Amino acid sequence: MDGRTSERRTGDLRLAAGIVALEFAAAVSTFVASTLLPIVAAELGARDRLGLLIAGGTLGLFVAMPLAGTVLRRLGAGRTLALGTAFYAGGLVVAATAQQAWAFALGQFASGVASGLLAVFGISAAIRRLDERLRLKVVAASSAMWILPAMVGPAATLALEHAAGWRWTLVAPVPVVLAGRFLVVRAVRGETSPDDGQRLRPAGLLVPAGAAAVVLADGVWPVAVAGALAAVAGAVALLPAGTAWLRRGAPSALAAMVLFGAGYVGADSLITVLLTDDYGVGLARAAIVLGAAPLMWGLTSLVVARVGPERQVPAAGLALTAAAAAVLAAGPREFAVALIAWAAGGAGVGLAYPGLYLRATTAAATPGRALPAAELATAVITGEAVGGLLGRAGGGALASSSTSAAYGAFAVLLAAAALAATRSRAPGPAPRPGPGPGPGPTLTPGAAP
Repeated sequence: MDGRTSERRTGDLRLAAGIVALEFAAAVSTFVASTLLPIVAAELGARDRLGLLIAGGTLGLFVAMPLAGTVLRRLGAGRTLALGTAFYAGGLVVAATAQQAWAFALGQFASGVASGLLAVFGISAAIRRLDERLRLKVVAASSAMWILPAMVGPAATLALEHAAGWRWTLVAPVPVVLAGRFLVVRAVRGETSPDDGQRLRPAGLLVPAGAAAVVLADGVWPVAVAGALAAVAGAVALLPAGTAWLRRGAPSALAAMVLFGAGYVGADSLITVLLTDDYGVGLARAAIVLGAAPLMWGLTSLVVARVGPERQVPAAGLALTAAAAAVLAAGPREFAVALIAWAAGGAGVGLAYPGLYLRATTAAATPGRALPAAELATAVITGEAVGGLLGRAGGGALASSSTSAAYGAFAVLLAAAALAATRSRAPGPAPRPGPGPGPGPTLTPGAAP
């Protein structure tokens, strides 16, 4: 092995380590934010503005994503890292010191902008540089990164909050995020951002603009509906042709990912509010339910990776998760019922998601045209993130009036995802199997909250 090959291998290992570190940070940040939501909402007097509290980071991500390619080409990886780090740290400081809901949302928005600046570059670098064997190991390791935080994250968050307050707890994941981003940029140091067709697409700004309208509608439902329609129109413009019409194969898989993101991410982000408000349980017990779904997702995904995701039926798993959301919406208000239902919902996602992800990323090209890495990265990130943004924004708006109504909507969205998934298998020979991701963004450096 010559020096150049050795240096390249070292860079690939740094990139892989950075991706896994960011996945761990994303997991920790997710559990911290969800566990603290009832406390933050109460202290900021924002129980009726839940959408504003939970959607700010994803709004920032979507504002940055259409601009990321242009920023990277003009500034390069190093300067983009510096800009992203400043936005990320500054945004968290603003959120952690906020005295009002709008200031908290503004801080989360700035951190989301930082995440979006690096997301597309990071995932496309991984697709270009990591060989299949290493990439599959990274995916498996990324899945495992959600298991430990799911087991101890909510309890540790509550313990730290009790000792230091929610404001210090909110910034606890920062060192891991910064370390992961540093490793990713070190790995691609000196590499120019490829000109692979990604350009500013103004239509993409319809997504955050529409979601912002939903969040800020403040009960004015015509405004909320208009915002939702604008966000859907932006998503249709961003995703590959045929996604909105459920064309068989990858387009239907991407549509299922959008609907899954809206149903599952929305439900997961509000689970502690549902349990403390509607079920009357304490935050400690609500945190146990919060960890149940991602824990079961991570464990089930590891089993599916061994069995082979091409043998799974994504529709069946998503139908199980839809049933779990329906039980949370209308079932008995008992802690044990909620725990079993949400754990089953996570297992359903673990059964469905690896195969769905494989179908979306393997056959994402139109016949006769292979999608560039950055375009493939954008489609995958966009599919899940659009759904997650709409789920957080719309679910938060509904939950401000009725959490049961919000979970009824989540159940409908997950059922629609199951129907879309029935069309996700492309005709012809099955793609080569590989493990799908765990309960978080896959190969998406910089996308951690």
